[in-house]
Amino acid sequence: MSTLQRDPRERVQILDESGRVREGAEVPDLSPDDLREMYEQMRLVRHFDERAVSLQRQGRMGTYPPLSGQEAAQIGSAHALDDEDWVFPSYREHGVGLVRGMSLERTLLYWMGHERGNAIPEDVNMFSVAVPIATQIPHATGAAWASKLKGEQKAFICYFGDGATSEGDFHEGLNFAGVFDTPTVFFCNNNQWAISVPRERQTASATLAQKARAYGFEGVQVDGMDPLAVYTVTREAVEKAKDPTAIEDDAMGYATRPTLIEAVQYRFGAHTTADDPSVYRDADEVDRWKQKDPIPRLESYLRSRGILDDERVDAIEERIHEQVGEAIEMAESTARPEPAEIFAHVYAGMPKRLRRQREYLETIRDRHGDDDLMEG
Repeated sequence: MSTLQRDPRERVQILDESGRVREGAEVPDLSPDDLREMYEQMRLVRHFDERAVSLQRQGRMGTYPPLSGQEAAQIGSAHALDDEDWVFPSYREHGVGLVRGMSLERTLLYWMGHERGNAIPEDVNMFSVAVPIATQIPHATGAAWASKLKGEQKAFICYFGDGATSEGDFHEGLNFAGVFDTPTVFFCNNNQWAISVPRERQTASATLAQKARAYGFEGVQVDGMDPLAVYTVTREAVEKAKDPTAIEDDAMGYATRPTLIEAVQYRFGAHTTADDPSVYRDADEVDRWKQKDPIPRLESYLRSRGILDDERVDAIEERIHEQVGEAIEMAESTARPEPAEIFAHVYAGMPKRLRRQREYLETIRDRHGDDDLMEG
């Protein structure tokens, strides 16, 4: 494998929109069990997504960022990681979290306002959810640099959207990664819209992937709705990050460890449940992208290889409905957090201004009770 071997202006694709392997494309060496697991997890997070949106619409959850359309990018990339690798998510990586060991119940609890939902289990190498745009990018780069200095063989993947590429944190994180040659995989989910701002208003660059050249390392653009292509480019990036000695040194002096992956895809739903995409998106555009839906695309491929059949699909359908139903039941049976908990888990030592606000809240609560407090 040599650095900069892929042209960042050319999109990597293995499966076409009907699920057929493209001529000349190399299918990754994944077992039938691995492929079925990827398919089931994609179906699981799609069903979870539909139920979560429904919960929010019913007032049973505060807000929620849908992921439908991004299943291939999330599940495909997460499967390309090794156990020791680290994940730095944004706020939409519910599928990545599932693969890495975060339960659906925890994801629901987070969006229901429980800080417990943001508590990462000890055995899960995943950072907490980052809602501010792009702030996780320098964090991932710093963690990767520390790991490199310690002589570890770990990769650090950081997820963000196309809108994050317009933030200063994007430049700072990638520039640092190039200068210090950190083992970081920057995974950009280019879902065409940063809330209501279209991709073409983010940059004049032909692709987002080619921005990596300015920072001195490789950029790759991939069909983000093709799980096999996503797995392939992510796996290459992970291996490169952890074994730079195996890479031919480029004459121009490019960094060998970092990679920027631009996964071109589309979010079918709203940016969050507080958003109305019909105001800024054309229905025909959504319908065109739905023709590229990653789930029937992978299913078609697996059926053609005899890896899936009606019986297996029916069993998967039954399991995912049961699993999501159980997660919802467990999350909703958890006692709601106390209002005062909003002041906890923010600073190591609570500032005076927050202490005064908490005291004021407690005074109002003592006078009027919880009901009036929540209404106010």
